[in-house]
Amino acid sequence: MEIVVAREPALDAAENLFCGRGIQSVGMDDIRGASGVSLKRLYQLFPAKEQLVEAYPERRDIRWRERLAAHVDHHQDPGERILAVFDWLRRWSAESDFRGCAWIDSYGELGAVSPRVAAQVGAHKQAFRGCLAGLVSDAGLPTPLAGRLYLLAEGAMVTAGINGRTDPADQAKQIARLLLDACR
Repeated sequence: MEIVVAREPALDAAENLFCGRGIQSVGMDDIRGASGVSLKRLYQLFPAKEQLVEAYPERRDIRWRERLAAHVDHHQDPGERILAVFDWLRRWSAESDFRGCAWIDSYGELGAVSPRVAAQVGAHKQAFRGCLAGLVSDAGLPTPLAGRLYLLAEGAMVTAGINGRTDPADQAKQIARLLLDACR
């Protein structure tokens, strides 16, 4: 039981440190210090840093998609559900700990040398694209629109992470609205 309880603070600390400083610059001792979990217990949970690097985005993916779905589910109109994705991206990019897309950052640091990280990033991005495809389908709009919306959303995330502002999501929403209108 104690190991399971220690897992969450370790993952919380890893997520905060990896997103804030980068994966490669953070050591297990940094995670120990930030989590309050002993180094012995940390290595019982994650025998190698690579296992922690793989565990944190899995948990983050679940949380991220749940939060997005909860926000979108507050809307009934199929077109508004699509636009709600961009509203949610704006809210997310306004959070004080927002540093951009953790999966893009992970891929940039480790994607070329870690097939598991590359696969996790690919799975997350495919799931997000699938979410958009489902919303487009529910709205009765042409299938190719999902890919265009996906590129808009990804661009908004990257730009917001780089410039530390929320307006990329607003601009992407305006373009998404134009695309929706053109497809109707």
